[in-house]
Amino acid sequence: MGLFNWTEKPSTTLDNGGVIAPDERLPWPQTTVMGVQHVIAMFGATVLAPLLMGFNPNVAILMSGIGTLIFFFITGGRVPSYLGSSFAFIGVVIAASGYAGPGPNANLGVALGGIIICGLVYTLIGFLVQATGTGWIERLMPPVVTGTVVAVIGLNLAAIPIKNMAPTGFDAWMQAITFISVALVAVYARGMTQRLLILVGLIAASVIYAVLTNGLGLGKPIDVSGIASAPWFGLPTFAAPVFQTQAILLIAPVALILVAENLGHIKAVSAMTGRDLNPYLGRAFIGDGVATMVSGAAGGTGVTTYAENIGVMAATKIYSTAMFVVAAVIAIVLGFSPKFGALIQAIPLAVMGGVSIVVFGLIAIAGAKIWVDNKLDFSDNKNLLVAAIPIILGTGEYTLKFGQFGLGGIGTATFGAIFLYWLLSRGKA
Repeated sequence: MGLFNWTEKPSTTLDNGGVIAPDERLPWPQTTVMGVQHVIAMFGATVLAPLLMGFNPNVAILMSGIGTLIFFFITGGRVPSYLGSSFAFIGVVIAASGYAGPGPNANLGVALGGIIICGLVYTLIGFLVQATGTGWIERLMPPVVTGTVVAVIGLNLAAIPIKNMAPTGFDAWMQAITFISVALVAVYARGMTQRLLILVGLIAASVIYAVLTNGLGLGKPIDVSGIASAPWFGLPTFAAPVFQTQAILLIAPVALILVAENLGHIKAVSAMTGRDLNPYLGRAFIGDGVATMVSGAAGGTGVTTYAENIGVMAATKIYSTAMFVVAAVIAIVLGFSPKFGALIQAIPLAVMGGVSIVVFGLIAIAGAKIWVDNKLDFSDNKNLLVAAIPIILGTGEYTLKFGQFGLGGIGTATFGAIFLYWLLSRGKA
């Protein structure tokens, strides 16, 4: 297919249990509605990640849209994916910039420099895969490694909402109300409401928070004055990168984590669509890497293909890349709305913390799902130890010092999983 040459299928295709392939699309009104749904699916995590790192959420949303279009063009419109803020950067960005939150990150430029170089490394890996094939990357990162790395990302971040986003006893209770709200929506809601579990749970918890604080005076009230005064349209606050060696050494290795993430996501989409996307794996890495560099250059977070949107595709059986173009355009429009940014900033810290607990937990379980889907045999001591040791390294923030440089948490877990798999596979059939 050409980039804009999707085969149109009638909406009645869905009534008959039909599937919409990547090179097909529904009529534009239905495609637009699906695009809106994908924006909503990525919204919670794409906004949450920059807030946890002190980045501007408007820039993050804007760059997620631009990044998705970059990915679309580089993959030739063949790989249905949305690119959102990557949680793999949170730990290393906080370490590199010394961010203690909440509010803007005063040392943002240093983090951006590291993100750009990470994107460059990721892009070079993509060119290598494009030139040499996918075999070596799959041998380097089999499912036991990719599952472990994804699980570690969620577990490593667990302390952030629990230790840093509940300064009072009231806030801790609000976190509990928030994650219970999300869980209730996920289990008892139906249809579209159930698919929007993060957003609906966040809104419900925010309403409860407002009643308890603004209404009953039990905690810090929500301040909506910034929303009223913010204009509907305007340029977001961009930031310039600063290239500092220590920050680069800390952040650049995240490229391997992104490779592991993206590899797992492409495999999942291949299985769902019944199409062999291996020939596009190198292009997918390049697209994600270039999008990360462009995002970092403007003051945005590093980006990655989003499991949340893959989940929506699995539920709807609609894999058209056209809906991701629509979603990207919507995200770009939202990025240019200061009122939207002010609305995000007004969300109570405790509510964001409760949502974070859910999102980080889902990331950890997504890693375990990779093991399950690939039927990994944990009676094999090699698989058992390749998974077990890095999970504790990442969760416990195990750090190795190399002079002034320290590799900790997600980094030691990622490289540890790769090294252990290599070491324990020596001499084995």
